[in-house]
Amino acid sequence: MQIDIFTTGGTIDKVYFDAKSDFQVGEPQISEVLRDANLCIDYRVVSLLRKDSLELTDQDRELIYQSVADSASARVVITHGTDTMIATAKRLEGIRDKTVVLTGAMQPARFRFTDAVFNVASAMMAAQILPPGIYITMNGQIFDPHKTRKNVEMNRFEEI
Repeated sequence: MQIDIFTTGGTIDKVYFDAKSDFQVGEPQISEVLRDANLCIDYRVVSLLRKDSLELTDQDRELIYQSVADSASARVVITHGTDTMIATAKRLEGIRDKTVVLTGAMQPARFRFTDAVFNVASAMMAAQILPPGIYITMNGQIFDPHKTRKNVEMNRFEEI
């Protein structure tokens, strides 16, 4: 079973740029995370976008939709910024016969203390065991995009 992983940017991929004294979306970090985790399953990483999720457009979401729909894999993980992850998940509705799991991080994957590793691991497991559908994995939970919100004050996702 191969899992296709599509990266779109977001905090999970942010890196510090000294010249700008700022964090910006950089190279996708998931390959490094999975290598460090000694993952023993077949996967393929495709970088679609390198954007903060607040900068994603309808065209970007269409690219994500088409990439997932065109994927030969029935199991897909998407790394995504947390601010608009729910909107993208809802846009993916209509994709049938695939298990699609979106995840991201509140802290960059390169940080020593980050939720990225746990969230990616959760998404990879969820993609393997859940039935076809669109899901979000964050904070140790699996969410239905229609019953989820990002609680900015508590810095977590929660069911509504």
